[in-house]
Amino acid sequence: MFKRNVQSVKDVILQVLREQGLETPLNQKRLVEAWPEVAGPIVAGYTLNTYIYNQTLYVRLSSPALRADLSMRRQELTEKLNAAVGEQVITDVRFG
Repeated sequence: MFKRNVQSVKDVILQVLREQGLETPLNQKRLVEAWPEVAGPIVAGYTLNTYIYNQTLYVRLSSPALRADLSMRRQELTEKLNAAVGEQVITDVRFG
């Protein structure tokens, strides 16, 4: 009998993504796309731009008051965003 190395499709896809160096960019894209859901529709309406650089999510907002409020909730937002992706993608959120 042959001994088979059976793996789930999910594990095979993750392995290929990791080998090709695409796992981190994919997770970063998923995290940026999760911002409106995690932050809520009102905050998403004031969001002008989001991007990740050096494990920090930068969020540009059009409201200075909202920027100050969200700055006090940075740790909570970081945890929620990482949980939405299922991986530790970012370590901080900065507002500008």
